[in-house]
Amino acid sequence: MGNKVNDFHDLLEQLAPGMVALVGVPWDENSSFMAGSAQAPARIREALYAGSSNLCSETGVDLGQEPRFRDLGDLKFGGDAVLIQIEEVLDSLLERGASVLAIGGDHAITYPIIRAYSKKFNTLNILHLDAHPDLYEEYEGNRLSNACPFARIMEENLAARLVQVGIRTLNPHQRDQGQRFGVEIVEMQDFHTELSFGLKGPVYLSLDMDVLDPAYAPGVSHHEPGGLSTREVLKLIQSLRAPLVGADVVEYNPDRDPLGITATVASKFLKEVAACMLRFE
Repeated sequence: MGNKVNDFHDLLEQLAPGMVALVGVPWDENSSFMAGSAQAPARIREALYAGSSNLCSETGVDLGQEPRFRDLGDLKFGGDAVLIQIEEVLDSLLERGASVLAIGGDHAITYPIIRAYSKKFNTLNILHLDAHPDLYEEYEGNRLSNACPFARIMEENLAARLVQVGIRTLNPHQRDQGQRFGVEIVEMQDFHTELSFGLKGPVYLSLDMDVLDPAYAPGVSHHEPGGLSTREVLKLIQSLRAPLVGADVVEYNPDRDPLGITATVASKFLKEVAACMLRFE
Protein backbone atom coordinates (compact mmCIF):
# COMPACT_ATOMS: atom_id res chain seq x y z
CA MET A 1 0.00 0.00 0.00
CA GLY A 2 3.03 2.26 -0.08
CA ASN A 3 2.84 5.30 2.16
CA LYS A 4 -0.95 5.33 2.09
CA VAL A 5 -1.51 2.76 4.83
CA ASN A 6 1.47 1.19 6.52
CA ASP A 7 1.97 -2.53 7.15
CA PHE A 8 -1.48 -3.54 5.95
CA HIS A 9 -0.55 -6.27 3.46
CA ASP A 10 -0.02 -8.97 6.10
CA LEU A 11 -3.38 -8.18 7.67
CA LEU A 12 -5.13 -8.45 4.33
CA GLU A 13 -3.72 -11.95 3.92
CA GLN A 14 -5.70 -13.04 6.98
CA LEU A 15 -9.01 -12.36 5.26
CA ALA A 16 -11.18 -14.74 3.30
CA PRO A 17 -14.72 -14.55 1.91
CA GLY A 18 -17.37 -14.54 4.62
CA MET A 19 -15.23 -12.85 7.26
CA VAL A 20 -16.09 -9.66 9.11
CA ALA A 21 -13.13 -7.30 9.46
CA LEU A 22 -13.16 -4.79 12.34
CA VAL A 23 -11.11 -1.75 11.30
CA GLY A 24 -10.44 1.44 13.23
CA VAL A 25 -10.39 4.71 11.29
CA PRO A 26 -8.88 7.21 13.75
CA TRP A 27 -9.49 10.41 11.85
CA ASP A 28 -11.51 13.53 12.71
CA GLU A 29 -10.01 16.37 10.67
CA ASN A 30 -13.35 17.10 8.99
CA SER A 31 -15.22 17.48 12.26
CA SER A 32 -17.38 20.58 12.03
CA PHE A 33 -17.65 21.40 15.74
CA MET A 34 -15.25 19.57 18.03
CA ALA A 35 -12.32 17.25 17.45
CA GLY A 36 -11.70 14.17 19.57
CA SER A 37 -13.30 11.27 17.74
CA ALA A 38 -9.93 10.23 16.27
CA GLN A 39 -9.23 8.77 19.72
CA ALA A 40 -12.38 6.65 19.61
CA PRO A 41 -11.16 3.35 18.09
CA ALA A 42 -8.62 2.75 20.85
CA ARG A 43 -11.07 3.62 23.62
CA ILE A 44 -13.86 1.49 22.17
CA ARG A 45 -11.49 -1.47 21.87
CA GLU A 46 -10.54 -1.04 25.54
CA ALA A 47 -14.21 -1.39 26.43
CA LEU A 48 -14.75 -4.24 23.96
CA TYR A 49 -11.96 -6.38 25.38
CA ALA A 50 -12.30 -5.34 29.03
CA GLY A 51 -12.53 -8.12 31.56
CA SER A 52 -15.73 -6.63 32.97
CA SER A 53 -17.71 -8.15 30.10
CA ASN A 54 -17.27 -10.74 27.34
CA LEU A 55 -17.45 -10.89 23.55
CA CYS A 56 -20.87 -12.53 23.32
CA SER A 57 -23.74 -10.82 21.57
CA GLU A 58 -27.26 -11.01 22.92
CA THR A 59 -28.10 -13.20 19.94
CA GLY A 60 -25.62 -15.83 21.10
CA VAL A 61 -22.61 -15.15 18.88
CA ASP A 62 -19.27 -15.33 20.74
CA LEU A 63 -16.91 -13.12 18.79
CA GLY A 64 -14.01 -14.38 20.89
CA GLN A 65 -14.56 -17.89 19.50
CA GLU A 66 -15.73 -16.89 16.02
CA PRO A 67 -12.99 -17.50 13.41
CA ARG A 68 -14.81 -15.37 10.86
CA PHE A 69 -14.41 -12.24 13.02
CA ARG A 70 -11.04 -10.51 12.64
CA ASP A 71 -9.88 -7.32 14.34
CA LEU A 72 -7.36 -5.74 11.97
CA GLY A 73 -6.49 -2.84 14.23
CA ASP A 74 -6.39 0.79 13.13
CA LEU A 75 -5.51 2.25 9.77
CA LYS A 76 -2.39 4.39 9.69
CA PHE A 77 -2.40 7.26 7.25
CA GLY A 78 0.47 8.89 5.40
CA GLY A 79 0.39 12.34 3.84
CA ASP A 80 -2.73 14.06 2.61
CA ALA A 81 -5.85 12.80 0.80
CA VAL A 82 -6.91 10.63 3.73
CA LEU A 83 -10.41 10.08 2.35
CA ILE A 84 -8.89 8.61 -0.82
CA GLN A 85 -6.69 6.36 1.30
CA ILE A 86 -9.73 5.12 3.24
CA GLU A 87 -11.51 4.27 -0.01
CA GLU A 88 -8.49 2.39 -1.34
CA VAL A 89 -8.13 0.34 1.83
CA LEU A 90 -11.84 -0.53 1.75
CA ASP A 91 -11.42 -1.57 -1.89
CA SER A 92 -8.69 -4.00 -0.79
CA LEU A 93 -10.75 -5.43 2.06
CA LEU A 94 -13.83 -5.92 -0.08
CA GLU A 95 -11.79 -7.53 -2.84
CA ARG A 96 -10.85 -10.23 -0.32
CA GLY A 97 -14.55 -11.00 0.12
CA ALA A 98 -14.73 -9.65 3.66
CA SER A 99 -17.38 -7.38 5.11
CA VAL A 100 -16.14 -4.32 6.99
CA LEU A 101 -17.19 -2.98 10.37
CA ALA A 102 -15.47 0.39 10.76
CA ILE A 103 -14.91 2.33 13.98
CA GLY A 104 -14.66 6.10 13.43
CA GLY A 105 -13.57 8.77 13.60
CA ASP A 106 -16.08 11.37 12.52
CA HIS A 107 -18.90 10.84 10.07
CA ALA A 108 -16.85 12.13 7.14
CA ILE A 109 -15.33 8.64 6.85
CA THR A 110 -18.64 7.15 5.70
CA TYR A 111 -18.41 8.82 2.28
CA PRO A 112 -15.22 7.04 1.12
CA ILE A 113 -16.39 3.79 2.68
CA ILE A 114 -19.63 3.92 0.71
CA ARG A 115 -17.70 4.83 -2.45
CA ALA A 116 -15.89 1.52 -2.07
CA TYR A 117 -19.04 -0.42 -1.22
CA SER A 118 -20.95 0.99 -4.20
CA LYS A 119 -18.44 -0.66 -6.56
CA LYS A 120 -19.44 -4.06 -5.21
CA PHE A 121 -23.13 -3.47 -4.53
CA ASN A 122 -25.10 -1.47 -7.09
CA THR A 123 -28.35 -1.64 -5.11
CA LEU A 124 -27.01 -0.68 -1.70
CA ASN A 125 -29.52 0.34 0.96
CA ILE A 126 -28.23 2.56 3.77
CA LEU A 127 -29.79 2.67 7.23
CA HIS A 128 -28.45 5.80 8.90
CA LEU A 129 -29.02 6.29 12.66
CA ASP A 130 -28.22 9.83 13.74
CA ALA A 131 -29.47 13.00 15.40
CA HIS A 132 -28.38 14.87 12.25
CA PRO A 133 -29.12 14.17 8.57
CA ASP A 134 -25.60 15.23 7.46
CA LEU A 135 -27.01 16.46 4.14
CA TYR A 136 -25.45 19.91 3.91
CA GLU A 137 -24.32 20.88 0.44
CA GLU A 138 -21.31 22.36 2.18
CA TYR A 139 -20.57 23.38 5.76
CA GLU A 140 -18.43 26.43 6.41
CA GLY A 141 -16.97 26.05 2.94
CA ASN A 142 -16.11 22.35 3.34
CA ARG A 143 -17.99 19.91 1.09
CA LEU A 144 -16.29 16.98 2.83
CA SER A 145 -17.28 18.00 6.36
CA ASN A 146 -18.81 15.48 8.70
CA ALA A 147 -22.00 17.50 8.17
CA CYS A 148 -22.05 16.57 4.44
CA PRO A 149 -21.31 12.87 3.74
CA PHE A 150 -24.81 11.85 2.76
CA ALA A 151 -25.14 14.75 0.33
CA ARG A 152 -22.00 13.45 -1.42
CA ILE A 153 -23.27 9.86 -1.32
CA MET A 154 -26.65 10.69 -2.80
CA GLU A 155 -25.47 13.13 -5.46
CA GLU A 156 -23.09 10.45 -6.76
CA ASN A 157 -25.88 7.83 -6.76
CA LEU A 158 -23.87 5.55 -4.50
CA ALA A 159 -26.97 4.14 -2.79
CA ALA A 160 -30.31 2.96 -4.09
CA ARG A 161 -32.04 3.95 -0.87
CA LEU A 162 -31.20 6.03 2.20
CA VAL A 163 -33.32 5.70 5.34
CA GLN A 164 -32.44 8.05 8.20
CA VAL A 165 -33.75 7.39 11.71
CA GLY A 166 -33.61 9.48 14.89
CA ILE A 167 -33.23 12.84 13.16
CA ARG A 168 -34.05 15.84 15.33
CA THR A 169 -32.08 18.77 13.89
CA LEU A 170 -33.60 19.31 10.44
CA ASN A 171 -33.28 22.86 9.16
CA PRO A 172 -34.89 24.13 5.93
CA HIS A 173 -31.76 23.55 3.83
CA GLN A 174 -31.35 19.94 4.90
CA ARG A 175 -35.07 19.29 4.58
CA ASP A 176 -34.83 20.52 0.98
CA GLN A 177 -31.78 18.33 0.43
CA GLY A 178 -33.66 15.33 1.73
CA GLN A 179 -36.49 15.96 -0.72
CA ARG A 180 -34.03 16.56 -3.55
CA PHE A 181 -32.33 13.20 -3.02
CA GLY A 182 -35.43 11.21 -2.10
CA VAL A 183 -34.16 10.46 1.41
CA GLU A 184 -36.62 8.68 3.72
CA ILE A 185 -36.27 10.64 6.96
CA VAL A 186 -37.85 9.35 10.16
CA GLU A 187 -37.69 12.28 12.54
CA MET A 188 -37.38 11.44 16.20
CA GLN A 189 -40.74 13.05 16.93
CA ASP A 190 -42.33 10.44 14.63
CA PHE A 191 -40.33 7.43 15.77
CA HIS A 192 -41.95 4.43 17.44
CA THR A 193 -40.55 1.01 18.12
CA GLU A 194 -42.85 -0.85 15.75
CA LEU A 195 -41.71 1.01 12.64
CA SER A 196 -40.74 -1.23 9.74
CA PHE A 197 -38.44 0.16 7.07
CA GLY A 198 -38.87 -2.67 4.57
CA LEU A 199 -35.15 -2.85 3.84
CA LYS A 200 -34.30 -5.41 1.16
CA GLY A 201 -31.13 -6.39 -0.60
CA PRO A 202 -27.69 -5.46 0.75
CA VAL A 203 -27.84 -3.07 3.72
CA TYR A 204 -25.12 -0.81 5.09
CA LEU A 205 -25.62 0.53 8.63
CA SER A 206 -24.11 3.88 9.61
CA LEU A 207 -24.50 4.45 13.35
CA ASP A 208 -23.67 7.88 14.76
CA MET A 209 -23.48 7.64 18.55
CA ASP A 210 -25.39 10.89 18.95
CA VAL A 211 -28.54 9.16 17.71
CA LEU A 212 -28.81 8.27 21.39
CA ASP A 213 -30.19 10.66 23.93
CA PRO A 214 -27.22 12.23 25.79
CA ALA A 215 -28.44 10.51 28.96
CA TYR A 216 -27.28 7.23 27.37
CA ALA A 217 -24.25 8.55 25.50
CA PRO A 218 -22.68 11.70 26.94
CA GLY A 219 -19.42 11.07 25.08
CA VAL A 220 -20.32 12.76 21.80
CA SER A 221 -19.44 16.15 20.37
CA HIS A 222 -23.05 17.17 19.74
CA HIS A 223 -25.42 16.72 22.67
CA GLU A 224 -28.91 16.61 21.18
CA PRO A 225 -31.65 15.80 23.73
CA GLY A 226 -34.66 13.68 22.89
CA GLY A 227 -32.92 10.77 21.18
CA LEU A 228 -33.20 7.01 21.13
CA SER A 229 -32.43 4.77 24.08
CA THR A 230 -29.70 2.15 24.02
CA ARG A 231 -32.32 -0.60 23.97
CA GLU A 232 -34.17 0.99 21.03
CA VAL A 233 -30.97 1.05 18.97
CA LEU A 234 -30.21 -2.56 19.90
CA LYS A 235 -33.70 -3.55 18.81
CA LEU A 236 -33.19 -1.82 15.45
CA ILE A 237 -29.93 -3.72 14.91
CA GLN A 238 -31.32 -7.06 16.00
CA SER A 239 -34.49 -6.68 13.91
CA LEU A 240 -32.64 -6.34 10.60
CA ARG A 241 -33.71 -9.11 8.25
CA ALA A 242 -31.94 -8.08 5.05
CA PRO A 243 -28.24 -8.97 4.57
CA LEU A 244 -26.06 -6.53 6.52
CA VAL A 245 -22.95 -6.23 4.35
CA GLY A 246 -21.13 -3.43 6.15
CA ALA A 247 -21.36 -0.90 8.95
CA ASP A 248 -19.67 1.94 10.76
CA VAL A 249 -19.95 3.29 14.30
CA VAL A 250 -18.84 6.92 14.38
CA GLU A 251 -18.71 10.18 16.34
CA TYR A 252 -17.82 8.83 19.77
CA ASN A 253 -15.71 11.52 21.46
CA PRO A 254 -13.62 10.25 24.42
CA ASP A 255 -12.89 13.83 25.51
CA ARG A 256 -16.50 14.05 26.69
CA ASP A 257 -16.64 10.59 28.24
CA PRO A 258 -14.54 10.65 31.43
CA LEU A 259 -16.22 7.56 32.92
CA GLY A 260 -16.15 5.54 29.69
CA ILE A 261 -19.93 5.09 29.63
CA THR A 262 -20.28 5.86 25.93
CA ALA A 263 -17.31 3.68 25.00
CA THR A 264 -19.06 0.76 26.68
CA VAL A 265 -22.27 1.48 24.79
CA ALA A 266 -20.35 1.69 21.50
CA SER A 267 -18.65 -1.64 22.19
CA LYS A 268 -22.05 -3.18 22.91
CA PHE A 269 -23.31 -1.93 19.54
CA LEU A 270 -20.21 -3.34 17.81
CA LYS A 271 -20.89 -6.81 19.20
CA GLU A 272 -24.51 -6.79 18.06
CA VAL A 273 -23.67 -5.36 14.63
CA ALA A 274 -20.87 -7.90 14.07
CA ALA A 275 -23.22 -10.73 15.08
CA CYS A 276 -25.84 -9.45 12.63
CA MET A 277 -23.26 -9.27 9.84
CA LEU A 278 -22.07 -12.81 10.53
CA ARG A 279 -25.62 -14.11 10.44
CA PHE A 280 -25.81 -13.30 6.75
CA GLU A 281 -22.34 -14.50 5.73
